[in-house]
This record gives sequence, structure tokens and C-alpha cells, in this order.
Amino acid sequence: MNRFDVNRLVRKNVSGLHPYTSARDDFSGEASVWLDANESPYPSGYNRYPDPWQRELKKVVSAVKGVPEEKLFIGNGSDEVLDLLFRAFCEPRLDNVVTIRPGYGMYQVLADVNDVQCRTADLNPDFSLDPEKVLSLTDDHTRLILLCSPNNPTGNALGPEAIEIILKNTGALVVVDEAYSDFSDKPGWLGKLSLFPNLVVVQTLSKAWGMAALRLGLGFAGEEIIRILNRIKPPYNVNLLSQQEAIKQLKQVQKTKEQIVLILQEKEEMRQALETMPGVKKVFPSDANFLLVEMKNATAVYEKLLREGIVVRNRSGILHCASCLRITIGTPEENERLLSELKNVLQQLQAWTPETTLIE
Repeated sequence: MNRFDVNRLVRKNVSGLHPYTSARDDFSGEASVWLDANESPYPSGYNRYPDPWQRELKKVVSAVKGVPEEKLFIGNGSDEVLDLLFRAFCEPRLDNVVTIRPGYGMYQVLADVNDVQCRTADLNPDFSLDPEKVLSLTDDHTRLILLCSPNNPTGNALGPEAIEIILKNTGALVVVDEAYSDFSDKPGWLGKLSLFPNLVVVQTLSKAWGMAALRLGLGFAGEEIIRILNRIKPPYNVNLLSQQEAIKQLKQVQKTKEQIVLILQEKEEMRQALETMPGVKKVFPSDANFLLVEMKNATAVYEKLLREGIVVRNRSGILHCASCLRITIGTPEENERLLSELKNVLQQLQAWTPETTLIE
């Protein structure tokens, strides 16, 4: 097992950085006079800067997730959490990251933006993870290994044994992106933070918690890693409205659980309905709130659905996903509409001759 040393990974300019501070870092409690930040003194409800450390929100998240506040970072969407990991640990044009294919496309974008080489390990045809493939791509300049589980767009949770092998055999940070973990009955990785000092878990409030418009992402890691992220984050990265509304929503745990149950029930009904349709070749197993569906001429189906005002995701151009659409589970009414239109489109496709064009 490689000995993990976060100080070996952090960029030199970051380790020596003097972070931006304000007078409010030196004060706790409620002041009677705020004259430190050049804000407007006239109350509007929004004339003061928000808490830069999201203290009240962190208390609520900590209680819901069962992770100490010291191991929690809150970002402006999980994309900010991921971007800060690149900026803190990856030296441009020198270091590299490793991820999987097919996988979440934002990892490649973040690598490109930060001028960091991104190496991809292909999943097996059944979408399972081969840890040796991943480890074979690493070297002394590998800083992050990015794994989405449940994976997007395939929907499956990656094997825990494979992820553990990677964690034990690399000195890089292993980032497990659990955006869809609330929909999975398989255990996540939050409970293993203390076992693996190089583990970072990223989650979002955009999916199961229904807060996509608020842009809130969660990063969980050892205290030293969290301190590094706090050192380089923008001073007020999460706005007041997002903090306040998230606290309200996170206190409705039972409502969220009930909605997850309904989504999973709808997913099973959607799976059964899709499997009976002519032209559907395979519905892949899913631990997320979507289904990856292989069908006859998925691109034609996608375009026809668009004309009917139904938007799904065409994933046909990526590895192991030829002629596949990714379909999010919506409300019962939305799902019924999708199935009705899809049935009509597939029947039309079945009737087409090879000479039939796609232009109506």
C-alpha cells in the first residue's frame, strides 16, 4: 500500500499561498455595527455578504450526512468542488489525472481548462471497473483518480472491491463522485473516509434533494484536504439565498425519502415498459435515477422525440453505448408521455425500409 502524503500532492504555489481573509474571519457572533466590507448599510435583506464558511448550513449537512463539519466543504455546485481539486493539486502541463470511459464528461473539461493531461481507462463491456487498467495509467505525476459511482451515463455503481484496490495502491487522491448515490441501495463511501486518507467523496444536492437551481455541491475528505480547499476557494462562494433555502430543504428528510421511493418505483415501471417495446434491444441495470437504453437507431429516435418537445440524452457516440439513449425518470405524467411517444416512434422505425430517409 502506498503511503499517502497530501503535502506531496499539493501545488507549491498553493501550499505557500496567503489566502484572502476578511475582518469577519476574526469575529464570531453577531456584531452591532458592520463597517468592515464596504457594503451598503441600508437593509434590503441582501446588503450584507453571506457567511463565507456556511456555518449554519454545514451543521445541517453534517447532521444529515453523519460526517463532521471539519471534513465537509460546500461549493457552488459539485463542479466547483471538482475544479478546486484540480487547482489545488494539479500543476498545469506537468501533472495528470486518470478517469474512466464511459464516464462523466466534465472531468475532461476540467482537465482541459486547467491544462492538465487526462488519461482514460476503458470500462469493461459490462461497465464494470478494472482496477489494474486504472492503476496502469498512473505515474508519479498522477494527482487525481476520478470515479463516478453510480456512473454517468451507464447508471451502475462501480464495484467497491475495485475502488478499494485503487485506493490502496496509489498515492493520488481518489475522488468518488456520488451524485446519484441517494438512489442506490449499495453502500457509499462516506463511512470509509477515516480508513483511506486519500479518499475524497463528492456529492450534490441537485438530484435527489431537488436543488439543482441552487447550485450546491458537497466535498467530504480528511481535514487537511478540506483546509487546502478552503484556502483557495472564492471568499463568498455560496450565496445567501442558496444557503437559506438549502437549510429549509435539508430539514425535509422524510419528504425527500418519499420522493426517492416514488422515483425508484417509476424507474422499475419504465424499465418493464421499455423492455416490451419493439426496437428496444436492452435496458441496462441502473443504480441511479435514469436508465441507459439501447435501441434501434437511437439518433433517429432522439431527433423525433425532440420534435415532440421531449428531451432525453443521446449517448450513442461514446464507448460501449452505441445507439443508446439516457432517459431520466420524471413524474408519472412525464414518464407516461415519454413512453407513449417512444412507442409511436419505434413502431414507425420498425416499418421503415432501408431506403426510407429520416426527413419527413
